[in-house]
Order: sequence, then C-alpha cells, then structure tokens
Amino acid sequence: MALPILATASRFSGRGFFANVARVPQRQMRRVAASLLMLAAVPATAAEAVTIPNFWNPRARLERPEPPQTTRPVRFLTDDEYPPLHFAGPDGNPTGFSVELARAACEKLGLTCTVQVRRFDTLLDALQANQGDVVAAAIPLTASLRAGHRATRPYFRWPARFVVRGDRSLPAPDVKVLAEHPTGVVSGTAHEAYLRTFFHVTPKTYPDLGTAEAALRRGEIEYLFGDGLALALWIGGTEAAGCCAFSGGDYLENRYFGEGTAFVTRKEDEALARALDDALQRLWDEGKYAELYLRFFPVSPF
Repeated sequence: MALPILATASRFSGRGFFANVARVPQRQMRRVAASLLMLAAVPATAAEAVTIPNFWNPRARLERPEPPQTTRPVRFLTDDEYPPLHFAGPDGNPTGFSVELARAACEKLGLTCTVQVRRFDTLLDALQANQGDVVAAAIPLTASLRAGHRATRPYFRWPARFVVRGDRSLPAPDVKVLAEHPTGVVSGTAHEAYLRTFFHVTPKTYPDLGTAEAALRRGEIEYLFGDGLALALWIGGTEAAGCCAFSGGDYLENRYFGEGTAFVTRKEDEALARALDDALQRLWDEGKYAELYLRFFPVSPF
C-alpha cells in the first residue's frame, strides 16, 4: 500500500512533504477502508494483544484550560484518502482514527464541531484562509509547520519496523543478524538511510513497498525494513495472506521518521490548541484513545 514514505530525512519538512505523499490508488484505498470498517464491526481483542502507543506523560498535568468561547461550531478539516487515519466511510462521510479522535475531543470539551473534507495538499491553505479552524490529518510536525501554525502534542507517529516471514523463525534484527541475512528496503527512503547508518548493511533496494513485500514473500530477502503503518496494513490485509509478521521493536528517531502528527490550528488560536491538548490527555487517561486505536489499528504498527 502506498503511504507517506520519506525520501530523505532532509526533505521531511514543511510543504515539501506534500510532494512526497504517494497517494493511495482509489481502488486500493476503498479496499483498505472497507476492510477497516468490517474489522471495526467485530469486537476488539484484548488491549494487551495490540500495542497501543502512549504519547502522553502520565505525571505531567497542566492546569486545565478553559474551553474556547465560540458561538459557532469548530470546523475540522481533513482528507478522505488516507486510511486508517482519515478516509470516506460507506455513507461517504469522513471517518478514521484522526477524524473520530477529533469528534471525541469535541465531545470531551463540550464543543459543537463539524468535519469538512478538502484535498490533502490544500488543508493548510484552507486553514489559513479561515475556511476551517483545525486540521485533523496526517500532516507531519516540523519546525516550518510550527513557524506558521500552532499544534497539539502528537497523537500519532510513523514508526519504522522490520518484517519477516512467519515460517522462518528468524532472530530479532540487530547489526550482527542483518550482516548475515539479506535485508530489503525501498530505495531512496529514510528507511534505507537509517539501515545503512545504524545497521551498517548494504540492503537490497526496491522501487516501491509492494515490490519489496513481494520479494519477502518469495524468500528473496529475509528481513524487510519500512514504514510501520504501511507494513501493518499489509500484514493484516489479504495480500500478505498471513505470511509475515513484525520482528523486533519500533524505531522512532525524529531525524529520520519525523515527530508525528497532531491537531493543527492557526497561530493565534492558542486557547483552542491548549483545550485540544487537554482533551487528548483526558481521552488517553479515560481509555477512549485506546478504544479508537483498537478500532482502526487491528494490527498495530508499534
């Protein structure tokens, strides 16, 4: 599945990121969205069976801010072509982890909110043009973004992960192990740069993730390193057919894989951003974050 995979670490900044977003093909996007909706209808497995990330410090408690005073609904802006974070539901309305987290935050704050769909590469412009109040989409947190906008703490990040075939009983990856086993990666990505820098290997490179996944299934490579979210969707989908699983832990180095994504507001909307931050913390504390995470991430990328 084509997802936002960073070409080089230095290019992961500002509006330049939009050029690196490989949009999900329409038919493939609909299949992924439909699969997620079917899974959402099935009772989730126990939380301990799925790793749920925690981006909040349980010891950090700031004074609770007052909800923003507004006489009109707070307008959230999103895109509907990036499952599982934001996509079109069967009724055509936007849903997904980011969207439902936004709705839950509004409910927690006692705010009336709307969710409006825009093309991904126009979201920040629409926000600045006062066509919305908050962006709830997979826009990465960067220094250039913060220079012109305000953002909450991240509610999601893109970990890098290793995947192996389930029938090989391979050890968890480390420098020594990868030196002895063929390892694949998508060419020109931050994942390739990270492999070469920290694992000191010369990986087999592939033009896209689908080609690399096929190579892993054939046994051409024994480890595949890439975007954890894309790989989680593949592992849980029909194309992988149960062949493969994650091996080892997640890798979250900001320089290579970014700081994650958050709710984004205009610079002047400090009260709204602070209130959303507080709502996210409370949603985590009360288990709502975990409930939504289990709904949209049946295979966790973490």
